[in-house]
Amino acid sequence: MQTSRSRFSRRALLGLLPAAAAVLLTAPASARAAEQTLLNATYDVGRELFSEINPLFVAHWQKEKGQTLKIDQSYGGTSRQAQDIIQGKKADTVTFNQVPDIDILVKRRLVAKDWASQFPNNASPYYSTIAFMVRKGNPKHIRDWSDLARPDVKLVFPNPKTSGNARYSYLGAWNYAQEKFGGDEAAQKKFMASFLGNVENFPTGGRGATVAFAQNGQGDVLLTFESEIMNLVAGDEFRAQGFELVVPPTSVMAAFPVAIVDKVADARGTRDVAKAYLQFQYSKDIQQLLARHNLRVHDPEVKAATEKQFAPVKLVDPATFPGGWEGIQKTHFASGALLDQLLAEGRQ
Repeated sequence: MQTSRSRFSRRALLGLLPAAAAVLLTAPASARAAEQTLLNATYDVGRELFSEINPLFVAHWQKEKGQTLKIDQSYGGTSRQAQDIIQGKKADTVTFNQVPDIDILVKRRLVAKDWASQFPNNASPYYSTIAFMVRKGNPKHIRDWSDLARPDVKLVFPNPKTSGNARYSYLGAWNYAQEKFGGDEAAQKKFMASFLGNVENFPTGGRGATVAFAQNGQGDVLLTFESEIMNLVAGDEFRAQGFELVVPPTSVMAAFPVAIVDKVADARGTRDVAKAYLQFQYSKDIQQLLARHNLRVHDPEVKAATEKQFAPVKLVDPATFPGGWEGIQKTHFASGALLDQLLAEGRQ
């Protein structure tokens, strides 16, 4: 025989079940299935691009895996980004604009040594080059690198110490000097000292350089990625100012390498989604999106379809310079190396 107490306990328990079920059904998704997050660290002028790529990948991941994903973005000069990751920023992936900033992470054992072989095209889904943006009508008649060392021309580009964008600008000028003056090292250095001495503003990143030139009226020429200039010239924000694109006959190839930050991804359990996120950038849809952002791509069909979109230019890969990127870093960008010496000369 049940006691009144046992009958009450049973009735109370049955009464609680619907309420408990309602709590479970209305609980946030994180309580039922944890939302996965991914942090991608990228270059300063990639904001508009990744604001389009990321929602597309989130939808792709939901469709393929049935998982909710949130992608956080960190923007800045890639050298600064690399230092932040070394100092503890928990980025799962990097989509940078120069190889050395990934190599720095390799040396700190944050990224695998074979990172460049983990994805096609040496882990570079797309590329660009350095071009010049000039003011309406090109009043200084800028055509080539030689014009940038003239005493009547003022330049704006980021600081090569913090920006991959700026290192390509520096190397484009250096490549021109080598071709122009051959083995005359003194003439090369004199040209580079004049070129660097003409820089009116050295922001830390590419977007800061764009603001200095386009909004603050500094400089006669902005050196930045061809894609950035094409977007600015065609965009609504600065169309009234009539900025123009000048692509020099020869410039440097600017690769945009990607990598998984292995130490972070393995610790956070995000390796699978990190790999898929970077691989997604090689898909035809994203290659087409990249081309719409005026980036040069590797997909054969997309490349052929967009060939007339870009000015002809002879592209020189900095990796072919003596010593490759490691040699470039040691010769030009290390503390007290050629960049520092030339900057000191240019200020005299």
